Amino acid sequence: MTRPLTRLLVVDPELPDDDALVTGLQAQGYAVRLVRDGAGADVQLRLWRPHVVLLELVLPDQSGLEWFRHSRGVLAHVPVIVVTRHATVASAVEVLGEGAHTLLEKPADLSVLGGHLQRALARKTAARDGTPRDELEPGVEGFGALVSRAQGMRDAFRLARAAAPTDANVLIVGENGTGKELMASALHAHSLRASHPFIRLNCAAIPADLLESELFGYRRGSFTGAIADKKGLLEVAEGGSVLFDEIAEMPLSLQVKLLRVLQEREFRPVGGTTSQQADVRVICSTNVNPDDAVRSGVLREDLFFRLNTIVLSLPALREREGDIALLAVRFLVQFADRHRRPVSGIEAAALRTLERHTWPGNVRELEHVIERAVILCHGPEIRVEDLPDTVRLATAVPRPGAMPIGQSLDEIERFAIVQTLERTRGNKRAAAALLGIHRPTLYNKLRRYGLWRAEPVLSDDEA
Repeated sequence: MTRPLTRLLVVDPELPDDDALVTGLQAQGYAVRLVRDGAGADVQLRLWRPHVVLLELVLPDQSGLEWFRHSRGVLAHVPVIVVTRHATVASAVEVLGEGAHTLLEKPADLSVLGGHLQRALARKTAARDGTPRDELEPGVEGFGALVSRAQGMRDAFRLARAAAPTDANVLIVGENGTGKELMASALHAHSLRASHPFIRLNCAAIPADLLESELFGYRRGSFTGAIADKKGLLEVAEGGSVLFDEIAEMPLSLQVKLLRVLQEREFRPVGGTTSQQADVRVICSTNVNPDDAVRSGVLREDLFFRLNTIVLSLPALREREGDIALLAVRFLVQFADRHRRPVSGIEAAALRTLERHTWPGNVRELEHVIERAVILCHGPEIRVEDLPDTVRLATAVPRPGAMPIGQSLDEIERFAIVQTLERTRGNKRAAAALLGIHRPTLYNKLRRYGLWRAEPVLSDDEA
């Protein structure tokens, strides 16, 4: 029998030698050694030189985090996957911040663990060979299926990476088509709940009278047609995450019940007499300014305060400098392969046309435009004539931060104020800080240029 080449060190005082997880890993071709404490792990680390380590956080002679820290020099490029039943939000953030590959909760699913092991080993090989860890170009960052070189999106990625391993509520704000659902999916995939379901509920797509039973489930006989018990999405998502898409569209009566889920971690099915525990992580998204939604009465203020523990703002595509070309090329490769089309590039004139468009539909619109162009293209490169009229004939507008040419100083100042207010989503306190002026000065300029309560970019929120 060929000796397995991948050496896997398991540091865990809780696992028996014949544990099903250990047996399953051996069946997958790993040479597994199991030690019970940090001292034994130190010996194996130096003598056996494992390729990857599975680590429990609670050891009899020291904490797993302490062992990980003092072993960093010896570990070098050896990836460490934490598998524990003792994780807290603080410990998860700390151990991942120290460089652990990922953290999984016990009991770990063998197939999920196997996938993480393969990815960890692939990254180790790439690091050892001096090759990039992924296919991202210099200056480009990614999170899940999202990629960007724009600072606004990269800031959102960094905040999302910090929030993902916690159970904190997350509110994702952005226009339609900016990637809110992809962000929510990436948050789940990078969380401790990744091996459990990820459920998406579109609050705007389900009639109000059905939304409650879809969310909480119902009991037999609770209404006409309820001939059997039905699980709601909160029960189906047990242990996982739920995305409430377009949360501002949820009826106010149901928002009260969702607030109870967040506060009490329990819910009651329609027609039920007892409450059930809700072990889910809640992620919400909206395409409207949540402050405006609260002021207009479509979003409860107490619910908003519960949801906005972490707020991820995804900028519109027109605000993401350099991302139109980046995403266009990625979509081209994707759709050329899917539709088996011999298209390999975009002509310079076509790319300039794409970059002049304002993209009201954001990334989703760009994706559809490129797919259409790939299908209609008659040569190896997408040309201007392959683009739809809505893109070819669109009037170019200045990009955020770009000063218009040939304008008076007053017109330039007005333009700068409008652009800054759009960037701050109408928050005049933040806009004044960015412009380097006092708020009363900003108010005077708003009145001077006819912007006071006259344009939708403005907000009454001074916080």
